[in-house]
Amino acid sequence: MELTVSHSEKYLDPFCSLLASYTRKTAKLREQADMLDYRQAEVERLESKVVTPLKAYGDIVENKRADLKRCNADRNRALKELQKLEKLRQKNPSDRQKFIPLLFDFQAEVNAQKATNNAHRSTRQLEETISDFHRQILEDIKVDFITVEMVFHAKALEVYTHTFQNLDSMDIDKDLEVSHYCLVQTGIFSFLYKSSHSSILQRQRGVEEEVEEEYESEIEAQQSRLSYASQYTQILRQKN
Repeated sequence: MELTVSHSEKYLDPFCSLLASYTRKTAKLREQADMLDYRQAEVERLESKVVTPLKAYGDIVENKRADLKRCNADRNRALKELQKLEKLRQKNPSDRQKFIPLLFDFQAEVNAQKATNNAHRSTRQLEETISDFHRQILEDIKVDFITVEMVFHAKALEVYTHTFQNLDSMDIDKDLEVSHYCLVQTGIFSFLYKSSHSSILQRQRGVEEEVEEEYESEIEAQQSRLSYASQYTQILRQKN
């Protein structure tokens, strides 16, 4: 029993740390793939059903060690009472018929029997407690952790199976036909857009050329009017 408590105290703490590290790494994996909502459920189950119960075993082991100390104390007390009774019997073997030695002998026997009964009762209770404690550890480790992982991977298998069925049912030839049609339509629209854009540019250039020609004609007309006015002015000066 003492070996069970010692092993539990020695190995449960690093095992709990290992599972906590596993949960943290699983949480990091969840953060890298937020689309997997079931990864969040897995992390929460691990924290609530595996890591948290194992953390509580620190106090439980301390309590079991205290129970073990009380059991050992009862055993030592019973052993001392038995040794005292044996010494008392060996001390006055010829006076056992006398009243006072007999009274002491009877009291020692009562004390020894009482101490022995207490030791047996403590030992039996401690054995049951350690057995339950050991069973609970195995259940927490075996049932909860494995169940959580099985639930997650079963759901992951369900998702991947559904994805595989969708991919398997895909008609590749039809998909390529649709893709080709989209490419052709995109090419036609692109051609129409380029043709329309080219026509607009041509019309815009024609309008700009017409405006430019009208502007040049107006400038030439203004220059002609100025030239006529200058000639008329010179003629008037010559007459005067």
